[in-house]
Amino acid sequence: MRMNVSAEPDAAGLRPLSARSVVLSLLLGAQPPELPVKDLIRLVEPFGVGGSTLRAALSRMVAAGDLRRADAVYRLSDRLLARRRRQDDAVHPGTRAWDGDWEMVVITATGRGPAERADLRARLTALRLAELREGVWLRPANLDRPLPDELHAAARTYSARPDEPPGDLVGRLWPLDAWAATARSLLARATAAEHPADRLTAYAAAVRHLLADPVLPPALLPADWPGEALRGAYAAYRRELAASLGPREEPR
Repeated sequence: MRMNVSAEPDAAGLRPLSARSVVLSLLLGAQPPELPVKDLIRLVEPFGVGGSTLRAALSRMVAAGDLRRADAVYRLSDRLLARRRRQDDAVHPGTRAWDGDWEMVVITATGRGPAERADLRARLTALRLAELREGVWLRPANLDRPLPDELHAAARTYSARPDEPPGDLVGRLWPLDAWAATARSLLARATAAEHPADRLTAYAAAVRHLLADPVLPPALLPADWPGEALRGAYAAYRRELAASLGPREEPR
């Protein structure tokens, strides 16, 4: 039984599959993001998930707010639909030509508790900003996305051109060599994987890793940067997974 393995991730970010992760991966790849239980039973079987295990997982996921159920059809919750949008952005980030400007966000809010500070840090990291020093976050201004309005309640945003050479600054802000090494490891594991569960495990780790890609301008990236290769491989896997679900009608 392939599910009964250690729960610890390895150095490449690979986490053992659970019934929950298999169901979520299938629904995140489905269009629309819903599947009847009879289809789920058929689709999870190659991943080593039995019918009773699946039904128990579905019940827990509905109770936790991960899924919504209508009759015998399970659909992603709004919260997980937002996760799907983040994954789509990770695979297809919008960029524009870089003219040398940087985005800079300076935290101005005071009196925040540890939970609020941690939440703000997570939001800034998700925006692919990096912390130069406490309260000062920045990145090259090559992403084609606005900063969210709610950020202005806690911070001020600026356009800047640091005096430090941009290549040196990028090297201090992001561990590019480590990111690239993990990306190459994930590509190799995904390519070598033969069992469906092993492929899904590798590509689930790949999309998590893509969320941490700084998506820098090409001029600031090391040679042979594997970001696009990892994106292309994951996008191809998602198309393959979606094709295995068969054509589906959009909900009315």
